[in-house]
Amino acid sequence: MKSRYLIPIFVMIVMGAIFVVGLGRDPTKLPSPFIGKAAPAMDLPDLFDDSVRISNKTFAGDMVLINFWATWCPGCFDEHDFLLELAASGVIPIYGINWRDNRTEAISWLQRLGDPFTANAFDGNNRTGIDWGVYGAPETFLIDAQGTVIYKHLGPLSRDSWQRDFVPILNARDTNAP
Repeated sequence: MKSRYLIPIFVMIVMGAIFVVGLGRDPTKLPSPFIGKAAPAMDLPDLFDDSVRISNKTFAGDMVLINFWATWCPGCFDEHDFLLELAASGVIPIYGINWRDNRTEAISWLQRLGDPFTANAFDGNNRTGIDWGVYGAPETFLIDAQGTVIYKHLGPLSRDSWQRDFVPILNARDTNAP
C-alpha cells in the first residue's frame, strides 16, 4: 500500500532531474553524429539550373561552409548580410542548400538580397536535409578539404558567432598545416 504512494514521488524526482539537466544545456550546441566523419553524400540540382548537379565532388579538396537555408526562415534573413560579407572576404567558399522551399521564391530572394553562395543546391523534398540531420534552418556545416565534417552551427551566423566558433577552428587548422 505504501509503495503506491512512492511511485509518483519517484517519477517526479526523475522528471525533475531531467528538467534540471536540460536547463543547463545550450540549445545551439547540439552534437552532430557527423563530426569527425565524412560529410553525408549529396547529389542535388542547382537552384538556378536544374540540369547542373551539385554533389560532394563539387567542393572536394576545399575547406567549405555548407549552409542550409530557406526563404521562409527568419534566421536565414538575419544571417544573410553576414554571409554576403563573409563571401566578399574570400575567407572560405560558402555552398548553399535551399531547403524545403519554393525554387522560384528562393531565386527571387537571392536576386533581391544578393547571392553569397559559390553554388546553391535545391533540396525541395528534404531528402538531403534528412541525410545531414538538419531539423531547422539555418544550419551551417564546416567541411574540411578531405570532406570531413568538423563543426556544425545551429542558428544564424553572425560576426560574433563566426569569431567565437569558426575562427579558432580555422586558425588551429592553419597552424597544423605542413
